[in-house]
Amino acid sequence: MNENARSYPSGFPLVAIVGRPNVGKSQLFNRLVGKRTAIVQDLPGITRDRIYGVCEWSGRKFAVCDTGGIDPDSTDVLRKQVFRQAQQAVEEADLVLFVVDIRAGIHHLDEAVADVLRRQRKPILLAANKADTLSAEMGLGEFYSLGLGEPLPVSGMHGTSTGDLCDKILQMLPEESGESDSTDVSIVIVGRPNVGKSSTLNRLIGEERSIVHNEAGTTRDSVDIFMEADGRKIRLVDTAGLRRKAKVDEDVEFYSSKRAAQSLERADVAVLVLDACDGVVAQDKRVAGEIHESGKASIIVVNKWDLVADLAGGAARVQEWKNGFVKRLAKELDFMSYAPVLFTSALTGSGTEEILKAALDSADEARRRVATPVLNQVIKEAVALRPPPGYKGEHLKIKYVSQQGGAPPTFVLKCNDPRLVHFSYRRYLENQVREAFGFVGTPIVFRFVK
Repeated sequence: MNENARSYPSGFPLVAIVGRPNVGKSQLFNRLVGKRTAIVQDLPGITRDRIYGVCEWSGRKFAVCDTGGIDPDSTDVLRKQVFRQAQQAVEEADLVLFVVDIRAGIHHLDEAVADVLRRQRKPILLAANKADTLSAEMGLGEFYSLGLGEPLPVSGMHGTSTGDLCDKILQMLPEESGESDSTDVSIVIVGRPNVGKSSTLNRLIGEERSIVHNEAGTTRDSVDIFMEADGRKIRLVDTAGLRRKAKVDEDVEFYSSKRAAQSLERADVAVLVLDACDGVVAQDKRVAGEIHESGKASIIVVNKWDLVADLAGGAARVQEWKNGFVKRLAKELDFMSYAPVLFTSALTGSGTEEILKAALDSADEARRRVATPVLNQVIKEAVALRPPPGYKGEHLKIKYVSQQGGAPPTFVLKCNDPRLVHFSYRRYLENQVREAFGFVGTPIVFRFVK
């Protein structure tokens, strides 16, 4: 893994929550971090990737990692990947919180998981979850047979004894280092299902951090990575594929899409991933529209470029295919013409080294400020070069321009009558500002006021 990349903010000791499927790990995780970060559903196998958050208790903070349900003996490819993700969480953890279901009693998978954990030689705290009633706690004694010490009855659903759990965790954890967990830029990877978002994230950090499978919708929760590049602290976020609302017919998909939308909302830059083999389809346009409407800086990554040679009819025709793709992109996503386009292959790594730099450049452009005198001069020259069209004998007159804010750059144009602004003239002025100042990778907003 990239030595600068971490799955949680630096400086905090880490608690990994592990256990067999459907014992309430995600519910307990959400209770500890104080928000519904992980998707919770009364079905086994909902969580797949590692999900991280920060818990604050008694003036101290520690990171918490939610993992998928462990089945060490499963031969299913996806279950094996979930198991590897849980193993990696345990390896990097300072403390393992082993969760069992007090109502179900000891399951043979509990014993298998306990056996795996004992070999890791990590401090282990046993939590008997779903202790919602006093009668449930009557079955606590049998868990002593796991040989992992005294089980602590808790309820992730109702919060029962979670304070005692946090007290115990703090007793067993090392002190936090006090390093800052702030980030300079937050970058979210978005797109429809199965275009290679998780593969792209894994390539950027040099580790299989997100589970990759040919099943569409493999990623369900949003996966955060903290890293440094070019001396800047970055949060990378992999998200579930964004589907058309009419196609979201399961609760899991609904919450996955909601998490992805929330990740986009808190990001500085969106990396829109497209499939080179499919071109631009209707759902790509919808996702691009959400990015544009959110006002986020963005770049477009055309993934799976390694497969294009076969589609193009040989390596000699790849450039011709690329030129055609760029033209189709300009037509279908004309509203995002400001976004840089990269052609990459997450499988081979080709072109992926440019992604972070392009994303950081777009973030910087979104925060750019323009001096008011220079801005007014550019607008004045643009109006002189092409005067505004008239409407019923009246003409738009722009008196003064100033930049109101950044991310996205917002400009206020004081004029005689905002109703006289035609959308084509607005586009013309925007193009003139971009030609003068750049703003590559970010939308810009013009507000005409009387």
